Amino acid sequence: MPIAHDIAWAVVFSVVGGAVGVAMVLGASLILPRLIDRMTPRIDEEKEILRGNTAVGEYFGRVVAACIIGISIVIAAAIFAGILSALHG
Repeated sequence: MPIAHDIAWAVVFSVVGGAVGVAMVLGASLILPRLIDRMTPRIDEEKEILRGNTAVGEYFGRVVAACIIGISIVIAAAIFAGILSALHG
């Protein structure tokens, strides 16, 4: 029975960690565009994109995407550590 118990805890850690991770990525995708707007006060990214300035759009998209990928990597590592601790506990 200890193996089944460890597997159950690993599943619990995975589900809870996944749910927390999804919430954090969604929160980051809401906060990051506002943060970038504050960091570049003289540039209105939305207005520049509407005017056809693709460089601003590409920069904005790449910065936000990189931040979200970074947060996702940290969350994946946390979930993996939880699973390992449950299985080797």
